[in-house]
Amino acid sequence: MLIDYAVLKASKLKPGSGFCEPAQSVPPRVGRDDSALSVMTDLRQVSAVLIGPADSVDEANRRMIQRKVRLLLVVDEHRKVVGIITATDILGEKPMQVISERGGRREDVRVGDIMTPQHQLEVLRMDDVKGAKVGHVVATLMKSGRQHATVIEEDRSGAQTVRGIFSATQIARQLGVSIPASDIASTFSEIEALLAR
Repeated sequence: MLIDYAVLKASKLKPGSGFCEPAQSVPPRVGRDDSALSVMTDLRQVSAVLIGPADSVDEANRRMIQRKVRLLLVVDEHRKVVGIITATDILGEKPMQVISERGGRREDVRVGDIMTPQHQLEVLRMDDVKGAKVGHVVATLMKSGRQHATVIEEDRSGAQTVRGIFSATQIARQLGVSIPASDIASTFSEIEALLAR
């Protein structure tokens, strides 16, 4: 059977070896009239970063730092989306509110305690996003006062799948605005000023 195939030469992995990761090609610059798809993280091209609701908020924070993201999809044991958690959730007041209500310590706070649950998630439809421009996305994020927007696709039966994510920080970067990711108000005012030019 395998007589025609020579065995490949194997060697040991060297200490300090890294690993390959998928890279999203981010256009160097976009304008307000460019396609909204040019600023969307497309989960068909970039792996979503996941966490479970029972994981600690400290683990969620570590995962965000490792993967250089500010939003995680929270999934159940069947890999179905049950919510999202953002860096603002983790680093803001939510963990302290849980501790003051229930007692305990920060390491006792779970992702499920502070995430935005699925039933509260407002989503954008991919069909609408396909015809939208960057300016539409910025206006949508500003009106909602949120750092992120989630994009879904629907199949013929109406079942939804999370397809993409918009991030105000990424959009600002692609527009050429340099702002600390933690300051959403500043992010939006800088983007608005740039778009007004």
